[in-house]
Amino acid sequence: MKFCSIASGSSGNCIYAGSADTSVLIDAGISGKRIEAGLNSLDLTTPDIDAILITHEHSDHIKGLGVLARRYGIPIYATQGTVGALKKSTAIGKIPEDLWHVIEADSSFNVGDLAVKPFSISHDAAEPVGYRIEHGGKALATATDMGCYDEYTVHALKDLDVLLLESNHDVRMLEAGRYPYYLKRRILGEKGHLSNETAGQLLCRVLHEGIREIFLGHLSEENNYEALAFETVCDEVTLGDNPFRSSDFRITIAHRDLPGEAVVF
Repeated sequence: MKFCSIASGSSGNCIYAGSADTSVLIDAGISGKRIEAGLNSLDLTTPDIDAILITHEHSDHIKGLGVLARRYGIPIYATQGTVGALKKSTAIGKIPEDLWHVIEADSSFNVGDLAVKPFSISHDAAEPVGYRIEHGGKALATATDMGCYDEYTVHALKDLDVLLLESNHDVRMLEAGRYPYYLKRRILGEKGHLSNETAGQLLCRVLHEGIREIFLGHLSEENNYEALAFETVCDEVTLGDNPFRSSDFRITIAHRDLPGEAVVF
């Protein structure tokens, strides 16, 4: 399998995942031009994409969706709630009906030779999901836009080879920052976003000796920075109730504006 973060942050998200024969995007929250450039770095082009998996309808996850779907006829997979919200939105324009594919959390489906397993996440959207993708005994997952996690989330993220995990904000930066009170409450709430500390605590629950790569993603441009997210999550892992140290693993940041290094596993 191959995994690459094309963009991950509060300003836009797009993740590539694929096998030798099948390629998908998880979200399309940046321009089609930037997505094409990211795919080119993987020796791919947009027509190579077999499906776009949408986590939820917020603009930083769907900005380029309408253009890509219409221009290249790429099928879109999303929950009923997300599809309904997108069809009501003016942000993506009209998309041919035959491109929509409704999926359900906890019901697996296949795109080519990839097994896709959506799981519910806690976020202030219509019916949001994260995605776990498996092929040939390997597994990856993206888990962002979560205000909290529980045992269900931990189970969904067990036994992965690659994980992209939200590490959105530093609580102290957010509380002291310029965001209005209602927005601070939203981000800190159970349907908001994971803080650096909480991301580290969740990571402690899903670490195992076989995990190959951990990406910290969806960082806030206003209330976080890469070194702080990295250091906080690493401290949680090293000092947490688990048998590991952060240095036992490859933990890196999924950048906001640049495609990351592709991981082949």
